[in-house]
Amino acid sequence: MKDASQGGWLQRLKSGLKRSASALADGISGIFTKRRLDDAALEELEELLIGADLGIGVAGEVVEHLRRTRFDREVSGEEVKAALAEEIARRLRPVARPFVPDPALRPHVVLVVGVNGSGKTTTIGKFANDLKGQGLRVMLAAGDTFRAAAIEQLQVWGGRVGVPVIAGKAGADAAGLAFDALQQARAAGCDVLLIDTAGRLQNKSHLMAELEKIGRVLKKLDPGAPHSTLLVLDATTGQNALSQVEVFREVCQVSGLIMTKLDGTARGGILVALADRHGLPVHAIGVGEGIDDLRTFDPDEFARTLAGVAAH
Repeated sequence: MKDASQGGWLQRLKSGLKRSASALADGISGIFTKRRLDDAALEELEELLIGADLGIGVAGEVVEHLRRTRFDREVSGEEVKAALAEEIARRLRPVARPFVPDPALRPHVVLVVGVNGSGKTTTIGKFANDLKGQGLRVMLAAGDTFRAAAIEQLQVWGGRVGVPVIAGKAGADAAGLAFDALQQARAAGCDVLLIDTAGRLQNKSHLMAELEKIGRVLKKLDPGAPHSTLLVLDATTGQNALSQVEVFREVCQVSGLIMTKLDGTARGGILVALADRHGLPVHAIGVGEGIDDLRTFDPDEFARTLAGVAAH
């Protein structure tokens, strides 16, 4: 993906994480204003961090670090934010991994999964734009055949980005469509095939059956397909994102995560809790509706922004 160090993106990241960062920064400043670091202050801090969806593990580590190094001394909000940023970054670095298609596959088949409303179809469009910007040939498949709106939305994104979209009528067989798309992507010499899928969690067994069928049918053409299965998560769902990962890992072989809608929530810390519990690669994050608002995940940049630490 494009270089995430670009100034414009950093500004959008700051803006997108503003609600999450403000909630943490204001809370920390409120606790640590000319105050000695005592048990009461540490307890307040731990509650604040858990309330920000960072998870009990991160909250406990930050509190213990401060207890060991600063207990019974005056400590500033800035020192606490710096300690928090370092702890967040330490936990996120192992999972931060850019998505790199395998050039030997042609096409590298990517199944994109997630609940309806997570921003999945929009993310596919932005992802396709990014891959195309790297000089790759991309094709999209409108495999969420359950919703006519999802098919139309993907076609709109295909037109906007300038990549072909394989689509059928609403209600068509998703596995058959995926099979056709792979045949056409091969014939066209595409590097990447992105397949949208339905995201109805109300009936998990139905979802499992459909995704298994797509995988089974794709394997008739390529025994290794799908080569990647990316789960799109909506940050505004907070703790619910953790259970979504569990459900989709039961249903299919999730290989990586993309977190969207970080601009619409004060719960950006959920990404840290996800890394802590599941350890899956985080390929990209989204902080807005714009075509360039999906970028490769940079753990240090994210940690500093979330904790409200001034850029170096």
